[in-house]
Amino acid sequence: MNITLNNRSEVLDQNNITISQLLEIKNYTFKMLVIKVNGELVKKDQYKSFIVKEGDDVNVLHLISGG
Repeated sequence: MNITLNNRSEVLDQNNITISQLLEIKNYTFKMLVIKVNGELVKKDQYKSFIVKEGDDVNVLHLISGG
């Protein structure tokens, strides 16, 4: 499956994976993430059910606080 992940083309072995599976495959372990698929925010409680499909544009952003 071909997707765009953080503005880079990615080829994944699996088709139609969940956000949770994508995070595991790409080793994203940071606790505070914001995820958008095709410009729409995906809430954390949807990570296990939201399906990433062929051609989707996925952005994974790390939230960092500071002062």
